[in-house]
Amino acid sequence: MAAPHFWLGVDTGGTFTDFVLLGDGVERIHKVLSTPEAPERAIFQGIRELGLEQAQQEGRLRIVHGTTVATNAALEGKGARTLFITNEGLEDVLLIGRQTRAELYNLAPQAPPRPLQAAHIVGIRSRMGAHGEEVLPLDDAAIDALVARVRAAQPEAIAISLLFSYLNPAHEQRLQAALAECAAFVCHSAEVLPIAGEYERGLATWLNAWLGPRVADYLTRLSDGVAPSRVSIMQSSGGTVALGAAASRAVNLLLSGPAGGLNAARAIGETLGEPRLMTFDMGGTSTDVALLDHGFRLTLEGRIGHWPVAVPMVDMHTIGAGGGSLATVDNAGMLHVGPASAGADPGPACYGRGGTGVTVTDANLVLGHLPPDLSLGGSMSVDLPAAKRALARLAEALGTTTEQAARGVIDLANEHMAQALRVISIQKGFDPADFVLLCFGGAGGLHVCALADMLGARSALVPAHSGVLSAQGLIRAPRQRELIRTLPAGNDSASLNALAEALLAQGRAAMLAEEGLTANELEATTHLDMCYEGQSFPLSVPWHGDLAAAEAAFHTLHEQRYGHRLNAPVTPVNLRARLAATQALPPGGELPLVPPGPPRYSDVAGIGAVPVLERDSLTPGEALPGPVIIAEAVATTWVAPGWQVSRLPSGHLQLLRTR
Repeated sequence: MAAPHFWLGVDTGGTFTDFVLLGDGVERIHKVLSTPEAPERAIFQGIRELGLEQAQQEGRLRIVHGTTVATNAALEGKGARTLFITNEGLEDVLLIGRQTRAELYNLAPQAPPRPLQAAHIVGIRSRMGAHGEEVLPLDDAAIDALVARVRAAQPEAIAISLLFSYLNPAHEQRLQAALAECAAFVCHSAEVLPIAGEYERGLATWLNAWLGPRVADYLTRLSDGVAPSRVSIMQSSGGTVALGAAASRAVNLLLSGPAGGLNAARAIGETLGEPRLMTFDMGGTSTDVALLDHGFRLTLEGRIGHWPVAVPMVDMHTIGAGGGSLATVDNAGMLHVGPASAGADPGPACYGRGGTGVTVTDANLVLGHLPPDLSLGGSMSVDLPAAKRALARLAEALGTTTEQAARGVIDLANEHMAQALRVISIQKGFDPADFVLLCFGGAGGLHVCALADMLGARSALVPAHSGVLSAQGLIRAPRQRELIRTLPAGNDSASLNALAEALLAQGRAAMLAEEGLTANELEATTHLDMCYEGQSFPLSVPWHGDLAAAEAAFHTLHEQRYGHRLNAPVTPVNLRARLAATQALPPGGELPLVPPGPPRYSDVAGIGAVPVLERDSLTPGEALPGPVIIAEAVATTWVAPGWQVSRLPSGHLQLLRTR
């Protein structure tokens, strides 16, 4: 019998690195402390502790990784020393930006940090026209002078972004070839993001170069450490790419980790026949929310820190509300929750590590929604007296009782999250009552009933092992390529079909070469971004080869999203092509059903003694009325009065409103 193969999902977070192992009839979860200075060390440690060294050394381990290296480097400003090359006369494009204000009515706003300094920008004499024609040739003398200047600057990375290169990349390609030996990392905009919008395209190209050496260095260390086993990396668009290809696509990894959770949520919805989901991932510092309507949506309007990132990424909204979010009182006596967080060290007061500030976790513990005998992550005990002392100080500042202060913290955190969920549902033309609310992350189950009530949702799901769902989703993610091309003026169905075939052929060739796939394993889809003539923000509709049908679909989508349609011409903006391949996974085995332990109770404020049950002891299909607390190693679920919970055969918890 052949030796078994294993799939290992690895999600690197700020505090913990999560592992989900699938194969040989088992499904195991594991956590180790992250090692931010060298994230691969935590991965190697997890492989050892899971007993996978032999499988790894024999090439029988397939690792799918969601990495925060690009995100952290961007947020912390720790990119490489990068030179930006553009057309002569356009050197200020990235410095000027879009001139939009984050705070419209602030008379003295703080200027956001500039992505780079003027000294790191070089203009070269050349120009392509608006139809891709060469207006000003790029001559050899200009290239030689540029090479000499770049050698003197000795950058670690080079980003090249020229006007209208998305229509004709010839000048960018010549510059890339000439500068290949001047820096360790060289990229150009036509390969990073071939769309219109000089600022967005240039910034994406600069980010890719700025982050590229850091990401490439990390991925090389990871690859060397797990060879000959293979590693795939999650992209912001929700699909994976081979490690070798990911090294040149750093800007496509900025939502690498969160995209894994959405893949898992989509798979759960498909299995349960619930394709319409609102998801919220509540961790220690932040909450990520998204809407899945027969799959998740991609956007070109994502952001990282202060900067727009126009590469395709999952449409997700993030707020600073998590289990570790700090509660404070301002000079006017108003309560605030977040965005500041207690982090992992010292962490919430109840961690017993010296933290004195009140967090959402402390409030849940004081209210009894978290049992006082709970072990966080399966090993960390909680300190209820420390949480009560912290809440008492907050209550004194508010002039109220400890219990009321705790309720205020929870209510305010819930309102922040509900508002985020309204942004991705109501504000985009969707009724939350038409969706099932699915929560994950370590703190999500404590708030799921309250959020469902606030949004009018009648049912909710808490997945099995919800605290490590992002790592689960990494395993299930398809291998994928997203290609996008801005369209020239004057398109018809024939020209769009020809371009779609060209894009699909390009993506197909890349996947066959880089992923080792065959053509019949690939599924292809195309979409057309369209807008009314004169608008700036397009909507994406499926492309099935007929322009009139696409325009009709656009009118319908615009009316759903914005409440009206216009009697105006429709303009095609971008064509997108997606190629994806799923792979049959080894069986993971059945989730265990363990006998119930001795009765446990938690004293819940305003209710009294509430039973605490272990998830794995619940009989599938048996409905339990709230209030009840469902505990497990990586998450806790508070089933509020007016709700009932049952464990599905798959191990997921289904919550239904009963009032």
